[in-house]
Amino acid sequence: MTITADSTNARAAAAADSAAATTPHFAPATAASARSYAELAAKYRPIFERIAAGAAEREANRELLHRQIGELAAAGFGAVRVPREFGGGGASAPQFFRLLVELAAAESNIAQALRSHVAFVEGRLYANDAGWLRRVGEGSILGNAWTETGPVAVGGVGTTIERVGEDFRINGTKYYTTGSLYADWIQTGARTADGQDIIALVKSDAAGVRIEDDWDGFGQRLTASGTTVFDNVLVPASDVLVETDQAPYTTGVYQLIHVATLAGITRRVVRDAAALVRGRSRVFSHGNGVPPREDIQVQQIVGELSAKAFTAEAAVERVANLLQEATELRAAGAVPAALEEAVHLVEFGSSQAQIVVTDLAQRASTSLFDALGASAAKTELQLDRHWRNARVISSHNPVVYKSRIVGDWEINGTVPEFVWRSGTAAGS
Repeated sequence: MTITADSTNARAAAAADSAAATTPHFAPATAASARSYAELAAKYRPIFERIAAGAAEREANRELLHRQIGELAAAGFGAVRVPREFGGGGASAPQFFRLLVELAAAESNIAQALRSHVAFVEGRLYANDAGWLRRVGEGSILGNAWTETGPVAVGGVGTTIERVGEDFRINGTKYYTTGSLYADWIQTGARTADGQDIIALVKSDAAGVRIEDDWDGFGQRLTASGTTVFDNVLVPASDVLVETDQAPYTTGVYQLIHVATLAGITRRVVRDAAALVRGRSRVFSHGNGVPPREDIQVQQIVGELSAKAFTAEAAVERVANLLQEATELRAAGAVPAALEEAVHLVEFGSSQAQIVVTDLAQRASTSLFDALGASAAKTELQLDRHWRNARVISSHNPVVYKSRIVGDWEINGTVPEFVWRSGTAAGS
């Protein structure tokens, strides 16, 4: 069975056009047309503050984030990048990712849980997909079910899809299904009998869907990154896309979300360190004989933490600007060569940012304790969550490979296949 764009819906056909396709039916936000960041952030900061207030307690009790993500969705956070004519906020990419850093500083689990949703929206902007942009504008949240574990070769897909009349049925099991427990829709990858990779958008409450919160990692505990099972799930043809409909910079967007989350964690480290130092009165006899807030060595540590956070956020902003440029080129119907160059800059830029910000976030989240006394290790504070969360996020896309890829590009101009897959090595 071969699933073509025509066999799904008109949206897929539009998305499959080349980079030189006609101008989109809508005008995505440009850096000049979007409303001010202060106006945008003012809408969400009160929600972020409420979310941040309970972060340590939720971490300690493994309290999932249904209420918090529901509040964000109701306020339109999931549609910040959606054009206003479809019910969204019409924000530019730099504005949105700046806002995402603020959310991650409040609760990094939420930024991670919304990762696939954010990438999906960017893909639908690229594809001119008015139908799905309207759904997101109306409040729909999407999760993911991409990864398979077990004896699957690299590039292998065990999840199957087959036609049933005009529609399709999916069977398979996925792991690392981040955010799906909080989502209205789940994006999943499946393979036809003749080897074609497709994307199915499945209602999370559809018959035959089972989502388990069985993620047992030491960090990002509240992202619901567990197992999702599809047992003979019916999917309407209108909710099936061919995998080639993805935006060419999708991998870069996914990685940029990780970088923004790490930047948010680093920002929160600074806030926590400054607040705890400010309130401390106990000192060490071999210290500088002044309250900790006046101790020049403690001030130096917090200053260095602040510099790390600033640098991390600057890296996010730089890559977000590259994404904005690629989006605007696509909207303007740029020639393929120009768009290809813009795509490469997004992909390599996100890798460069990952290399630097991974290190900054991990060092900041452990140096935090150098500014504080032993009381900072109290379980009730949950300050160790910053390092645990940063370490787990950094493990998803191994930075060592990104360093090699960037080096090969700088030296030899080598452009890799950006969409990477995992699986069992040959001969294992």
